[in-house]
This record gives sequence, structure tokens and C-alpha cells, in this order.
Amino acid sequence: MGRPGGARVGVLALQGDVREHVAVLEALGAAVSLVRTPAQLAAVDGLVLPGGESSVIDKLSRTFGVREPIRERIADGMPVYGTCAGLILLADRILDGLPTQLPFGGLDVDVRRNAFGSQVDSFEAELAVPALGEEPVHATFIRAPAVERVGDGVEVLASVDGRVVAVEQGALLGTAFHPEVGGELRFHRRFLAHVDRVSGA
Repeated sequence: MGRPGGARVGVLALQGDVREHVAVLEALGAAVSLVRTPAQLAAVDGLVLPGGESSVIDKLSRTFGVREPIRERIADGMPVYGTCAGLILLADRILDGLPTQLPFGGLDVDVRRNAFGSQVDSFEAELAVPALGEEPVHATFIRAPAVERVGDGVEVLASVDGRVVAVEQGALLGTAFHPEVGGELRFHRRFLAHVDRVSGA
């Protein structure tokens, strides 16, 4: 059941931790759709790009014909929230992507994949995120990327060990970690606020 007057949001459901994002968004009262086709994309007002394998999601987005429609919607101002692989896909530049890998773009940042190491180097941390209030954010990092260059219009929301791990530019939001894993709701709530603002819901 959606929020009264709320917009419909989508989760790109090609690969990755789709269910976790759906659960968080529904807990916040959002009307959520899974997005795999251009028609499904056209029916939503905002989109979450989940964690997973950025190169696989990129490849599948072309197979399913949604890559260019997503790029066009981002350019038109659609709110998007990308976590981990989703942040990589949302970046304008991937520093160490596969030769054939292309991001959707939109966020004026350079992102390095696996910046914190491999799966065995996964960790959790309490992050100060002043934009979300005084309470720290419990963040789960799994083969996490990091932002190595931030454009003039990009706001840094959080860093860990001197590395930028959360950014925002207009209605685009990206985190190198997985708030959906630990039940952290505030980033998704911020994303929904962008969706409501842009859609006029």
C-alpha cells in the first residue's frame, strides 16, 4: 500500500539485493514496482539501483533494453538512489571498470570499484551523516566502491577513513554501503522525499 498521494518508485530488478530494498521502501509506505523493461521504467517516478555486480547489471540492462531509457530518465531529472554497485552505475566515470563496462551516469563523480578490498575485507562502521541528523548511520560495506573525485555540484554526505562513501547531487543519491542490510531507513526516506518533490506527489 502506498503513501497517501505518494508517487510510485521502482527497484531495478536485474540482479543484486532487490528484495532488501523493496522491504525498506514498503516499510516507509512507498508503492514499489520491480523494473526490468522500458514500460515498467516509464511507470515509476524514481528508481533504486541495488547492490550486486555492476558489470552484470550493466550487461543485463542492455539485454533488457533499459540502459538507454534509464540514462534518458536520469537526464530528465528522475530521482535515483544507488547503493554499492548502484553507486558505480550512477557515476559519470568508473576508474577501473571492465573495458566494455559503461555506467548510466548522472552523478558528477569518479568511482573506484572494490576500493576497500575483496569480499573478505567487508566491514561495518558507524558513520556521521550530519544531513540525516545526529544519530550515526550503521553502514555495511561489502566489496565497496569509493568516490575518488567529486564534481562542483556534488555534496559529500559521509566519509570513512578519508574516503568519500555517500554523495548527493540534486535528486541523485549514492552510497558505497548497504543501509538496507541493517534496517537503516533514513537514506531511503531522503530518496522518497526527492521523488515526492520532483513528481509533485
